[in-house]
Amino acid sequence: QSINPYAPLLLSFKYSSKILFVVNGQPPKQPQKSKAQKALAAASSSRSKGKKKWSKGKVREKKNYAVVLSPELYKKLFAGVPKMKMITVYTMVEAYKINASVARRCIKELASKGKIKCISNHSRMPIYTKA
Repeated sequence: QSINPYAPLLLSFKYSSKILFVVNGQPPKQPQKSKAQKALAAASSSRSKGKKKWSKGKVREKKNYAVVLSPELYKKLFAGVPKMKMITVYTMVEAYKINASVARRCIKELASKGKIKCISNHSRMPIYTKA
């Protein structure tokens, strides 16, 4: 058994039945490419990728809610809202498919007539209930 004097310098790694020798912890050097070859490689790689495509994001469908109350919707709203347990702008928008600004006006009118009473009068979310 002879001991190799260069054993600390030579490290061997086995990859799929091929032995790759690494000298001083560095892989073997590859041949230098010319400027023309580098330019050709850069041009071909940029062409294959193409332009960057941005995602559209989440798109919600536009809701067409009523901005003016028709006479039949007015009657339906002023008959049904005072029977609701909890009345907010959003519950009226969802129940009657009206715009939020129209819902706020209706709530104010119903409150002034005494058909509904205010529970919480916060500026962002007033909450009403049946009187």
